[in-house]
Amino acid sequence: MSKRTSQDAPSPPGPRTARELLAEERASALARVESLERHLESIGEVSTWTGTDDEHDPEGATLAYERAQVQGLLADARHELDELDRAAARLDNGTYGVCARCGNPIAPERLEALPAATTCIACATRR
Repeated sequence: MSKRTSQDAPSPPGPRTARELLAEERASALARVESLERHLESIGEVSTWTGTDDEHDPEGATLAYERAQVQGLLADARHELDELDRAAARLDNGTYGVCARCGNPIAPERLEALPAATTCIACATRR
């Protein structure tokens, strides 16, 4: 049995770059937007097939609620997509990772968790 050296051991995956992280998050948000748009369209189709009055139909309230819920989720996903696009623009102009309030660096751990963050933890808690 041969002894393993550090050269034989698999190297741990390197940290993702900010650009990679933003691209991954953007792809995920875009997929969510597209999925929610399809879902919203299908709710509209179902409501036209039934031809019932949402206000007086026991199932109508469910369709109205589901439509409103999906519209809210879609708005959130679009907002996240916009924030990620703005973060990519900050990356391009050299201000990504700099707190918009105090000008100090944003901790890499915060950017890993919230890639579109614009404030450091200290400023975010002072809201």
